[in-house]
Amino acid sequence: MSIKENLLAVTNTIPNSVTLVAVSKTKPMSLIQEAYDEGQRIFGENRVQEMTEKWQKMPKDIKWHMIGHLQRNKVKYMAEYISLVHGVDSPRLLAEINKQAEKHNRVISCLLQVHIAEEDTKFGFNEEELLDLVANEEFKAFKNVKIVGLMGMATFTENMNQVRREFASLKSLFTKLKSNYTDFNTLSMGMSGDYKIAIEEGSTMVRIGSSIFGSRN
Repeated sequence: MSIKENLLAVTNTIPNSVTLVAVSKTKPMSLIQEAYDEGQRIFGENRVQEMTEKWQKMPKDIKWHMIGHLQRNKVKYMAEYISLVHGVDSPRLLAEINKQAEKHNRVISCLLQVHIAEEDTKFGFNEEELLDLVANEEFKAFKNVKIVGLMGMATFTENMNQVRREFASLKSLFTKLKSNYTDFNTLSMGMSGDYKIAIEEGSTMVRIGSSIFGSRN
C-alpha cells in the first residue's frame, strides 16, 4: 500500500477530535513529502539533528514534534522551530527549554511525560513528582514554556487489558490536573499498536509511524 492509502486508512479510524502525529523518525524526506502532499502537517521525530535538517529543507508550515527522550544539551538546536515537546521528564529539562525558548522570544508548548508502564525502560514522572512539579513556584514562574498536557507510553505487551488500565490511569491524572490548569488540552497516548484503545480511554493525540510509513528502517 502507498503512503496515501495508509494515511487514509489510519485517519478513517481516528475521530476528528484526535490529532494525528505522523512519526517520521528515520524516514527520508521524500516519504514525509508524500504524506505532506496528502495534507498531513504534524510530524514526530526523536533525533534533534535529523529533525533540524528536515525542518531546514521542508515546507515551513509543518509542525515538528519532539517525541523521543530529549537531552538537555540538544534543546538549543530545536528551540527556534519546535512546535511541541512530548517528553518533558524532569524539572531540569523544562528549565532548559524555558531558557532556550527565551533566547528566541518564543513560548514552547510542552507535555509532561508520566511513567505509566510496568517497565523500567520508560522515562517520566510518577504522580507524586508530577503534582510536586506543578505546585512548584519556580515552575509557575517560567514564562517561555506552556504545559499543555500529559504524555505516556503503555507497557509493550500483548495484554491489552493492562494497556487499557495504564491509559485509564493517565486519563484520570490528566482530568485531575485539567481542573486546575486552563492550558491543559492535550493527552498524548497511543501508537500504531495500541492507539485505538488509547482513543477509547480518552487520548486526544496519537503518535503513529509504522502504520503510515511501513516498518522501521
